[in-house]
Amino acid sequence: MVEDQEPFYDAIVITDGLEQGLTQQDIADLLAFVRQPDATLLPKEMKTHRKQVPCDKKPAKSGPAITRRDLLKGAVGLGAMAALSGCAGVERDSGGLTRESALDRSDSIRRENEKPGTRDWLLTNTRIDPATKYRCPWIEGYCSRTSVRPGEEISFHVSANPPSRFTLDLFRMGYYGGAGGRQVLSLGPLKRTTQPDPPMGEKRLRDCRWDPCATIKVPRDWLSGVYLGKLTAEREGLQSYLIFIVRDDRPADFIFQCSDTTWQAYNRWPSQFALYDDGANQWYWGPNVQVSFNRPYGRYCQILDAPLSTGSGEWFLWEFPLAYWLESRGYNVTYISNLDTHGDAKGLLRAKGFLSIGHDEYYSIEMFRHLKEAIDAGLNLAFLSGNCCCGRILLSPDTRGVANRAFERIGVFGPAGGTRDFVAMKSLPHERPYANELIGAHSTGPVTGGADWICATPDHWIFEGTGMKKGDGIPGLVGWEWHGDPAPISGLEVVATGPTQDSPGKPNGGFYTATIYPGPRGNFVFNAATCWWADGISEPPGYLRPSVYTTPKGPEPRVQRITANVLERMRRSG
Repeated sequence: MVEDQEPFYDAIVITDGLEQGLTQQDIADLLAFVRQPDATLLPKEMKTHRKQVPCDKKPAKSGPAITRRDLLKGAVGLGAMAALSGCAGVERDSGGLTRESALDRSDSIRRENEKPGTRDWLLTNTRIDPATKYRCPWIEGYCSRTSVRPGEEISFHVSANPPSRFTLDLFRMGYYGGAGGRQVLSLGPLKRTTQPDPPMGEKRLRDCRWDPCATIKVPRDWLSGVYLGKLTAEREGLQSYLIFIVRDDRPADFIFQCSDTTWQAYNRWPSQFALYDDGANQWYWGPNVQVSFNRPYGRYCQILDAPLSTGSGEWFLWEFPLAYWLESRGYNVTYISNLDTHGDAKGLLRAKGFLSIGHDEYYSIEMFRHLKEAIDAGLNLAFLSGNCCCGRILLSPDTRGVANRAFERIGVFGPAGGTRDFVAMKSLPHERPYANELIGAHSTGPVTGGADWICATPDHWIFEGTGMKKGDGIPGLVGWEWHGDPAPISGLEVVATGPTQDSPGKPNGGFYTATIYPGPRGNFVFNAATCWWADGISEPPGYLRPSVYTTPKGPEPRVQRITANVLERMRRSG
């Protein structure tokens, strides 16, 4: 239930003006109907939406009663059905799910993005506490889960200091005609007090135990995607985000893995409590530091200042441009968390291609093994990312015993001495498997730097339609972390390579290598070898271009074509 809101029944409102509440038997009849394999599809234009009806009122009725015969004849549209279990735990549906859309899942992204979009998801008034440098204590929050399936519950945990009423508006991120998001739910105004800062626990863990301000059951028709919650406090109108992923189990062409273990590793909330803070060093790269998902995401702490993304991890920085483009083209994509790769090996096999995007640094050994097993089973992989699978983590329960809500760094997926810049890394085990045995190449040498992305094998199919010749470069695309040191994998080809630099004219001794190698079932693994690949794909609303070591130049037709070639080959070979 939602704090400070009147409880409700679910009712169905028919688009032709007939308002009708359904009984449990009506719902049972409807469900029985749609489960019939030979049932006639209902007309597309006959859709429904939901209306909240207070618990002390019965759903209003007007017009003729809806009989079972009417339902079976398709006289009214079907909404996704929710069990009416009194006032508690009622599932609300945002409407419009017909039998046709339930069956035709391969076109779901295109149809989803035909719905009206909005840019109201953008923050317009935020503030960072100068004493902590990273948090927005006036309004901040986190979610009880990193990912959630439709039909499951997720809770939102919010603090306001000073206490304030606030609203929580939820948006699904996509293309939506260029708007970038669609509002799916609005909660509030809700009352919220100041929640306590968690004490520093063992291994510097800061694990919040805030009371939930709202718990929802995710509607059945919320399509898999990245969902933002925009928090707005009534006092001063200050804003921040919370973020979660809606995942599903449907077959899809592509799985988009969000890099949320890395988002959390760099989360310094409330002040200097990232995986990189040992209490003495600001960029510590050793063991015995633990971080928790039970806390807000603070302001991004690394190569650029992005206060308007506070609360959203690194989603907007490196990953949203690819999702925006994929959805603009109607690709059949579904979204997961790093933790889903960790815990659901079978789920990886429902797709033809797996996509790692942006800055995807932290993997558990289970994640590594599940992806290797998926390659052996025929899954295609594309690492449109840099610094991927560098740090090995161990996932643990939180202080309440909830699994996989905390983690620590316990090793490196690379050889000893393979990287030069991180002294404390020497104290960690460097054991096989190495990341390049999965990706094709891995973090090596100075790790950081920038470069042009220079074509090495122009006759390879990934360059089809680009017009690129050997030595042609895409300016500034490589950064700020990259992959090199290709693995001795049979059939591996280096498709792009070049030296890296600390600044123009100042090489730093690194060499990046973009690679591709064949899998055992006609599949392949592509490695773009840069965190900034998605910068060459699109520039969605609110996007902030990075600039360190070098500067990428934004959407680039050759990057888009290479990506499309990779995705199309995945679809054909999957």
